Amino acid sequence: MRNVKKIAVALVLFVAATGFVNAQSKVAHINVQQLLSDMPEMKAAQAELKKLQETYRADIESSMTEFRNKANQYRNESSAKSREENEKRALELQGYETNIQAAEQAAIQEMQKKQQELFAPISDKAKAAIEKVAAAEGFDYVIDASPGLSLIVAKGKDLLPSVKQELGF
Repeated sequence: MRNVKKIAVALVLFVAATGFVNAQSKVAHINVQQLLSDMPEMKAAQAELKKLQETYRADIESSMTEFRNKANQYRNESSAKSREENEKRALELQGYETNIQAAEQAAIQEMQKKQQELFAPISDKAKAAIEKVAAAEGFDYVIDASPGLSLIVAKGKDLLPSVKQELGF
């Protein structure tokens, strides 16, 4: 009877140990930020954003120059104008300033919208390639090893070269 118990306990421990070994998952890592920055599509998107940003900056700088010129003109002419006229001009300058601030906010929002519009398909393409490579190589989990995401030890396989190959660069 004792031998049967010992055999049963040994069998249970053996099954548990083999189940534990089989339950271990394969883990890999990839620096997603590096992958995205290396993608040709990302470089093209960043160039397009930079061009758009320069356009907005030029428009806003032009408006600021116009505002400064008007402010200087009104300041120089203020002694020759009536109090009512100076108050009217001050309100006009406040309106210009408000319009410039609104234009700056609109430019920021448009830049964020354009960035999302350009980067989303690139990010989706990278994610699909990572998933395809991970599945092909039998990995259950892929951890983002980008700086600042608190991956401390990266002893698993780095998928970056394989994913770059999958994407064709």
